[in-house]
Amino acid sequence: MEDFLLQATIYLAAMVIAVPLSVRFGMGSVLGYLLAGIMIGPVLGLVGAETEDLQHFAEFGVVLMLFLIGLELDPKGLWEMRKKLVGLGGAQIVLSTAALAGGAALLGFAWQTSLAIGLILALSSTAIVLQTLNEKKLMQTNGGRSAFSVLLTQDIAVIPMLALLPLLAVPGLVSFGEDGSIQRAVEDDAHHTMSLVEGLPGWGVTLVTLGAVAAVILGGYFLSRPLFRFIHMARLREMYTAVALVIVVGIAFLMILVGLSPALGAFVAGVVLANSEFRHELEADIEPFKGLLLGLFFITVGAGINFRVLWDSFFVVVGLTLAVMTVKGVLLYGIGLIFRLRGRNLWLFTLGLAQAGEFGFVLISFSLQQTVLPIHIGEMLLLVVALSMLLTPLFFILYDYLSHRMGEANDENPEPDRIDAKAPVIIAGIGRFGQVVNRMVQASGFKTIVLDSDLSTIQLMRKFGFRGFFGDPTRPELLHAAGLDDASVLVVAVDDKQAAVNLVSYARRLRPDIAITARAHDRLHVYELYNAGADHIVREMFDSSLRAARYVLEDMGMTDYEAHELETAFYRHDRQNLRSLADVWVPGVPVTQNDAYMERARELNNNLETALVTQLDEMAHDEPPQTGKRRTRSDAGALKGVIARQNATQNPGDG
Repeated sequence: MEDFLLQATIYLAAMVIAVPLSVRFGMGSVLGYLLAGIMIGPVLGLVGAETEDLQHFAEFGVVLMLFLIGLELDPKGLWEMRKKLVGLGGAQIVLSTAALAGGAALLGFAWQTSLAIGLILALSSTAIVLQTLNEKKLMQTNGGRSAFSVLLTQDIAVIPMLALLPLLAVPGLVSFGEDGSIQRAVEDDAHHTMSLVEGLPGWGVTLVTLGAVAAVILGGYFLSRPLFRFIHMARLREMYTAVALVIVVGIAFLMILVGLSPALGAFVAGVVLANSEFRHELEADIEPFKGLLLGLFFITVGAGINFRVLWDSFFVVVGLTLAVMTVKGVLLYGIGLIFRLRGRNLWLFTLGLAQAGEFGFVLISFSLQQTVLPIHIGEMLLLVVALSMLLTPLFFILYDYLSHRMGEANDENPEPDRIDAKAPVIIAGIGRFGQVVNRMVQASGFKTIVLDSDLSTIQLMRKFGFRGFFGDPTRPELLHAAGLDDASVLVVAVDDKQAAVNLVSYARRLRPDIAITARAHDRLHVYELYNAGADHIVREMFDSSLRAARYVLEDMGMTDYEAHELETAFYRHDRQNLRSLADVWVPGVPVTQNDAYMERARELNNNLETALVTQLDEMAHDEPPQTGKRRTRSDAGALKGVIARQNATQNPGDG
């Protein structure tokens, strides 16, 4: 017990000291964890043999992370990613494996060993990359989403890799120790683990595996709600945490039993539960465990670096590490160009995925057990994987530098995002007006595509978890990429008045059947948008002004019902006025110089006064519902006078 508490104190203390300092100096939390592990392991020797066992436990942080990522995606969102999963992810794995295996073959390794090395080093670090992307708020960028697609494909690819590696075994493979003695690879039966598929024929393994995945999907869909309702009866906060951990741990254990990746199983479960009403509860309960376990995982990676082997073959290990990261970086850069990544997104994609990953540790250990790799090669690969992970935070620092320089160079004309999604509702402009429209439409279950030419606004949206694309909404190619040809509704909420008119005119000409809702700045802008073809036109201040006027009437003694009726009457009459004035409005002529417009406006103002006074008289003689304060007949007379005075001074060009 004392040893356990001592080790826990050492790890937690290293975490508490190193990580804040690393973040403070702009190096990120991941590099802080890795450096903490190096200090307490190879440098100070405070931890040792238990590191490998602890790493297996800490890898559960990756499982929790993928579960939380799955909660952020629904099945439809995952289906929309299929092109990136197959295209970007598939191309990266195949090309990286081929290039690295070819390099190993040039060094004189057998083709089986070369292919195994290529498979191991083709994978990138899901833990480090996703943690850093989330930490730097880069997950919602085009480069961040592309990197996530590749990482998810790699996690899925681990399954066939584990199936392929035993076929690459080299019979009689031996290694020589430092004393010249022969060392055989670890035997497969050195230890037995629980398995549901061991000894089954191929078709049996397939059925059991598919059954396990189906059990996760069906269980998450049908059993999660009854389970949480049952837990709710206890009204104990810790029970929610317990059930969240039961779900993730149980699924991970089931995946291990059938030979699948526990991280993949947790991701599938997260996607299934993404539309559950308990999604936010699960996120809140698991997030602290995920953060601590991921930090522990990074510390064990740093503590597990074998500096003795590193110093003995320093230039070889460093050279191999840089060669691997360079080869992967060149391939990633080329793949990114093919898939139309540009600028900062391309560099994020390239530098973020150039390392080897934590699944490499798993594949190396498995390859040693299956006599695919000699022991000394396995130790060298472990160092290459660990060192590349150690260098990754530095690559993200390089990305920040390049991004800053590119941002300064492109501030006047930054490159628009590549739009890789479509939705029935397109919202052009996401200022204060567009934000409310977007939130209400999305909350009602409809998908939207948001376009805005203000990069800072789009970045702010992404920080709050809303997806948007940077680019000028009036550019035809961006509108077509956003799905204008198939969309049902276009919302025009751009700030520039003329740009809004041009956008409405273009969309109406291209799509006579699309419904267009547009924001107008004032009455005259309403006429321009109406002529351009907008179906619904909303003056940005009109509705809020009506609500404010209604509150004033209620404070003056009217009931809620009476104030509402006057508000409705004013709204109807104003709409009629707009339609009538549109007939005499002349584009390009100021209204004060348009005699017909001014005469019609004065006539309509008098009609408005008459309409409101008539409404007051009707309410005075009727018995309205009593929902608020009671108005007296003397109040009505006073309000008539106020209406008359205000209409006499109304500006016909006001909002």
